[in-house]
Amino acid sequence: MSSIDTVRDRLIVGLDLPTVKEAERAVRELEGTASFYKIGYQLAFAGGLDFARELASGGTKVFLDMKLLDIDNTVAKGVENIVKMGMTMLTLHAYPKAMKAAVEAAKGSDLCLLAVTVLTSMDEKDMIDAGYEYDPHTLVLRRAEQALQAKMGGIVCSASEASAVRRIVGPSMAVVTPGIRPAGSDHGDQKRVVTPADAMRNGSSHLVVARPIVGAVDRKAAAQAILEEMAKA
Repeated sequence: MSSIDTVRDRLIVGLDLPTVKEAERAVRELEGTASFYKIGYQLAFAGGLDFARELASGGTKVFLDMKLLDIDNTVAKGVENIVKMGMTMLTLHAYPKAMKAAVEAAKGSDLCLLAVTVLTSMDEKDMIDAGYEYDPHTLVLRRAEQALQAKMGGIVCSASEASAVRRIVGPSMAVVTPGIRPAGSDHGDQKRVVTPADAMRNGSSHLVVARPIVGAVDRKAAAQAILEEMAKA
């Protein structure tokens, strides 16, 4: 396989779009280039959950970005139903009890549970405003340790923290990094951003890229350029 083929499944395109119709168009435009898609709140609440099932039933990998957090039983029941949907990845906030309940509920399935550490839109001031005693880096590492202990499938963190997280979780767990921005692109509301090449070098297993691809005039070319940068790294 070419080097691009080897990284294709490591690029997750965020379908951060307002309607299923627009998401379907994006998937059609990216056919042959992208093979893994993220569906989050915006699309999920516009019929995106049915679209996620449709994609999965056709063999496409789907990362359901729901960031679950609730009492143990509610998390477990939610995960049980998400397993039935055929999703590839699912996020939940890295709270120890929630992670433990989710891992038990997903046991025996192929669903990769991802622990969200600290949102990439947050910096130290945001953490203080939210009442946390830790700076983002310290809390990311603490939650990575807890996710490892809970036997989660992977971690979601900024690519700037990926190398430190990788040292904690070892080579087997997924390290999924959003907030990826090609050099020269607009950061938007992201604060802890990294280029695709640096994210790969830092130990990320998967890169989540939304606006730089779905917001591009030529989505296929934008995705191809990111794949090439990942392959070179």
